[in-house]
Amino acid sequence: MIELVELKEICNISSGGTPSRKNSSFYKGEVKWAKISDLEKAGDGFIYDTEEKITTLGLKNIRNRVFESETLFLAMYGSVGKTAITKNKMSCNQAILGITAKDDEKLNLKYLRYWLDSNKEKLLNSAKGVALKNLSARMVKDLKIPLPLIETQKRIAEILDNAAALRDKTKQLLDEYDQLAKSIFLEMFGDPVTKQKAFKRVALDSIVKISSGSTPSRKTESYWNGDIPWVKTGEVNSKLILDTEEKISEEGLRNSSCKIYTKGSIIIAMYGQGKTRGQVGMLGVNSATNQACAVLQPSDKINFSYLYEYLKLSYNDLRSLGRGGNQPNLNAGLIKNYQIFLPPIDLQNQFAGKIALIEQQKDLAKQELQESENLFHALLKSAFKGELVKEEKFETA
Repeated sequence: MIELVELKEICNISSGGTPSRKNSSFYKGEVKWAKISDLEKAGDGFIYDTEEKITTLGLKNIRNRVFESETLFLAMYGSVGKTAITKNKMSCNQAILGITAKDDEKLNLKYLRYWLDSNKEKLLNSAKGVALKNLSARMVKDLKIPLPLIETQKRIAEILDNAAALRDKTKQLLDEYDQLAKSIFLEMFGDPVTKQKAFKRVALDSIVKISSGSTPSRKTESYWNGDIPWVKTGEVNSKLILDTEEKISEEGLRNSSCKIYTKGSIIIAMYGQGKTRGQVGMLGVNSATNQACAVLQPSDKINFSYLYEYLKLSYNDLRSLGRGGNQPNLNAGLIKNYQIFLPPIDLQNQFAGKIALIEQQKDLAKQELQESENLFHALLKSAFKGELVKEEKFETA
């Protein structure tokens, strides 16, 4: 029977801190300083570097909260439950917990990480807050983990590492297909912002119809939880949009300024938090949108495969159009007047044909990715029920 042990008994657990932003001498130094966004970008589950760095004075300002390489970082705010392992010495902000084993012969850090991943839903449910779910260090310290012999932990981690590697390899293949599409575009047409070839320029609204959506009243429950996909800007991320987090009803559609836009329409996020403004997506199903989405409806004046890639490559240029104070926004007028280069339609169609072939290969890769995701989660679920490695029998909480 496997003992359930509280994390605080076997781990050193503490959070980081944020040096005062009012003191410029605390920033732009050489000390790596992780934020939640660094965890989110840790595609392989490891953090090698950080977006921001602080100085030794900045580190002193947060009481020298620094962690050695091979520390497990756990997000308490924002992306609650997100984990990554440090591959260099670094500090972090107060939204992240740094976790190390008190005794490496009793706890394998990768085993702990996979256990936390398998309990992410439980962590989210236990997180406190209404608008923003948060964990606390105390909640994490009080978690109880099944602790088999170290050899068993290492074997479980090894099996899950192999399953994760298979999944990540397929993800990388999808990224390579996207890079191939980008390379083909640049070869045929040049960079849409800096090195465009000699094609005529036109305003977007001269070749496509551009409009937006709206938000049905939240006060009327019958307007929501229907069957009509309703796109928000957070769902616009350079991908085909096949489903949405929220859906509206026919009644909600009728009693708002929402419209149904056809599959193949291009969405531009006009505003939103973080990196959202200027992001582009394409509808894979007929959908409504909120008012923060500009919708470019299919037109026979331009090939939308060409336009979609063009706008994705113009992300920074689109963002730069934003107006306003702390959170600059785009608006329909700015997007309608946005100038693009328009090559001959035959050349656009040639590009679209090449993209269609790439999409066929991506569809196969997506099927493989789904299968590898299913395998990984099945193994993850089995691992902590004692079904993956049979040497010992687990006791579940």
